[in-house]
Amino acid sequence: MSQFERNLQYLNTRRIVYRQLPKNTNGSEEFDWGWYYKDGTHECYDLFRSKAQITTYKSLKWHLLVLWYLNPHLSPDDFESVAKVIGNRNHGFTSFTMPEQLLKQMIYDVSMCDLDEPPKNKLRKVIFKIGINLDVSTKLSIVGQMIGRSKKIHSDDVYACMIDLHEDNQKITIQRVSELLNVSTRTIHRYMCNTLKKEKELLNQQL
Repeated sequence: MSQFERNLQYLNTRRIVYRQLPKNTNGSEEFDWGWYYKDGTHECYDLFRSKAQITTYKSLKWHLLVLWYLNPHLSPDDFESVAKVIGNRNHGFTSFTMPEQLLKQMIYDVSMCDLDEPPKNKLRKVIFKIGINLDVSTKLSIVGQMIGRSKKIHSDDVYACMIDLHEDNQKITIQRVSELLNVSTRTIHRYMCNTLKKEKELLNQQL
């Protein structure tokens, strides 16, 4: 794992929004801890919720796009300042330092995007309320219980479980994910695409 601690204070002191709960709660069940969406929702943005770092240019661009979308009040200059911090590994957000010229081009490309169009996002079925006082193990248990009810999973469910296991400092294995989602290991293998396999390796390397 990187020796640099993620500098969330930089974002917080500048009131940079990096979390947004779904605006549409139709079709959801509400609990004390949060919401369960049977069919999932793409409306939840929750950047930096785990200790996993940004490891690819593609992922960095997506994070910047979400920040641009969630912070329409930012001027181009302010957004560039934020992007330069995110893109510098010394601040703990990424596992690499983005070359200056490439980062400039990426910032320009993102700033040209239409803010009326939400960035593509992963499907989420279980969403915890911000500030809820639950440890990671309890959250893992809730995720497994809720998603396991339908016996129907999505590749994004597998990814969410991988992130939660990483947050709990557990090595990600097919067996652990299958137990969490209450499905067979064969089912997990079916949804474990090459992208998820690479992400699994990267997350395990960061432990």
